[in-house]
Parts: sequence; structure tokens; C-alpha cells
Amino acid sequence: MGIFAKMKWFLTALLLLAGLGFGPVAAQDLSALARLVPAQSLIADEGDAVEIGFALSQPVPWRVRLRDNPARLVLDVKEVDWTGVEALLHGASHVRAVRAGVFRPGWSRLVMDLTGPMAVRLAEMDTSRDTRLHLRLEPVSQAEFGALAALPEPEGWALPRANEVAKPVARVPGKLIVVVDPGHGGIDPGAERDGATEADLVLRFAREFKEILLRDGRFQVVLTRDSDHFVPLETRVSIARAAGADVFLSLHADALSEGEAVGATLYTLSEAASDAASAALAARHDRDDLLAGVDLTAQDDLVATVLMEMARAETRPRIDRLAEALGGAIRAAGLKMHRKPHQTAGFSVLKSPDIPSMLIELGFLSSAGDLARLKDAEWRGQMAEALRRGLVDWAEKEAAIGTLGPAIAPKGN
Repeated sequence: MGIFAKMKWFLTALLLLAGLGFGPVAAQDLSALARLVPAQSLIADEGDAVEIGFALSQPVPWRVRLRDNPARLVLDVKEVDWTGVEALLHGASHVRAVRAGVFRPGWSRLVMDLTGPMAVRLAEMDTSRDTRLHLRLEPVSQAEFGALAALPEPEGWALPRANEVAKPVARVPGKLIVVVDPGHGGIDPGAERDGATEADLVLRFAREFKEILLRDGRFQVVLTRDSDHFVPLETRVSIARAAGADVFLSLHADALSEGEAVGATLYTLSEAASDAASAALAARHDRDDLLAGVDLTAQDDLVATVLMEMARAETRPRIDRLAEALGGAIRAAGLKMHRKPHQTAGFSVLKSPDIPSMLIELGFLSSAGDLARLKDAEWRGQMAEALRRGLVDWAEKEAAIGTLGPAIAPKGN
């Protein structure tokens, strides 16, 4: 890199520090949500390069990174409403796609998929008149791009480690600890249809389900997220382990073009997917972290190595019985289920080896009927009640055969 480029990077670093609270920008009120001004913004080709100019309603702390496989630019800001950014892509053939959302509470993330290896040759926030974040991307060799993408996270910018957000739960005698995992969130909205997102729908259901379990009086409930923010797969698993979960339920409402995709479906972990649609779901879910800009190369060893440990003889039968109890309760309530209600696939979020874990597709947004049901409060209440009943039945049977201590097994209805 030439001396001129190095000077620009040095100035960029100073601007970034200013945005973090070490310079004049910190004197401004940054507590309000900043907004993108699409009419004054652009993402456009300039020969082989890409010019990016984001007009913002106010200055914000920011940083920019590159990630590989696939090549992408990751922009973190505190905090910007990126509404309208997708419409800027019409003038940029070197940018394949763009997505944005809450990455963690208080922070937004914008991810741009690039068509090839590029380097950030200019990155600056100009506040001399209006606020404008200016980036220039230029093509580089794959080797140079790989080196840039491999740079470590600056101190203070990385997501909290899983063990920092996964808090132990004090067990209350006589109560079952249920960890409920609303899938997706923030930068990862999941499936979308007619203005509805999977992330919002399953979060709403999870909150209502939690209340039904708590009113029962025999459950302790932990949500892996209780707002619209991104939670990596590793962290979801770690939250369940730290909570000492007796059962882990991951909630989804995906969209599938492969095969029939209507009705609630219960998924458990298996090295071999039960069909092509299940394999597609698992591939999509496990790719969500990558597409959100998370570096997957340093995953916790537990998550990386226990793909089939959950199938140990002492755990697999408990999971099968859980699927039977939940499926039976859903059918008894007269609720729509997939014609193959229990299926298998290699979901990373189900890899904790000693916690009975299940991924529940409440329905599929690719089905108009399922979407209508997910939006219906009465249906959600019926489904939540069916799942509660299934958990009670399962816990009672597990206690009877000695896989759950009698002190934590729910009794009665």
C-alpha cells in the first residue's frame, strides 16, 4: 500500500476513534437513531471501482471490515435505520446484494456482497456540512483480499463471547428449565413475505409462549433473544448450556420451494437429512451467520465438533420421545401439521450433546395459510398451549423412567 493510501487509512482511524468517543464528534448527541437519506446516497460503479456515499441524518460511530467466502464488506454503525438502502443497488454491478439490520442492541450492521475481491481504498465520514460516509472500493488480488479479510477484530468491536452473554440460571426445585430460541433476528430477518419477517413472527410467538409457560408455574423460561437483534448460533447453544436447560426449543417459520411446506414440523439432529427440503433448511440456517458478517473460523470447539454427539444412546431416545409428545399434543389440539411432522437435518443450533433439542417450524411463510395462522393471535395461543401440554407429558414420562429427577418434573395438567 502506498504512502498516500496509508495516510488515508491513518486519517480514517482517527475519524473512527472520534466517533467512538475520543474526539469532537462525541460532543454531539448520538443517542437518537440516525437515518439513511436515500435520495442523497449512492452505490455506483466507477469503472472497476465502487463509489459509496451514505448521507446520514447525524454523525455516528462506525467501522468497516472485509470478510471472505463469500467476499463481502461489513459496515457497523451506532445506530442507523437503513430503510431504502436496497434501492441504491441499481447502479452497482460490482455489488451483488445488500442487507441491513440490528446486529446487537444499539448497533446496526450493513453487509454488502461483492462480486469479487476488493479493498477499501478510502473510508471517511465528512461532517463539514451534512453527514456523509464515503467509501471507495477497488479491485485487488485474491491474496491481498484474503489478507485484509483475515485481519483480527479491533479490540472492543467483536461480538461479546458466548460465555459473556450466557448467564447461569438458579434452578428452582420442581420446575423444568426450558430455553426458547426465536430464530434469526436483527441483520438476519429470516424468511420474508408480504411485509412479514420470520424473525418478528417467531419472536412474538416466543414471548407469548414464555408467558403461557410461566403462568403454568412449573417452568423456568430463558429466551435466547428478547428483541430484534442478531444472536450467533454458537451463542444460542451456549445460552442453553449455561442455563442448565432441560430442553431447548428453536422456533422458526421458514420458506421452502423444495417439496411440500405446509404445517408445523418438528426437526431433530441427524447427519443425514430426511429429505431435500430438510437439507436445504439446514444449509440455509447454518449459512445465516456467514451472511451476517460473522467470522465462523473461531467457533467454540463444542459447536464445531459435536455434530453427532447428540445422537448418543442416552440422549437420542429422549429427543425422539420429545418429538412424539410435542407432535401428539399438536395433533390433539387439531392444529395443522406437515404430512411428515418429524424430520431430521444437520442444524448447528441443535448440536448440544446432552440437552434434548428440537427445531420447530411453526409453519412456512411460503404457505399463505401458514402465514395467516402465524399472524392470528388465537392460533398462536392454541399452538403455545399445545407445546406446553407436550412438554408436561414429556417431562412426566422422563421422570417416570428416571431421565429427569422427580424434583424437576411437572405434575398433573
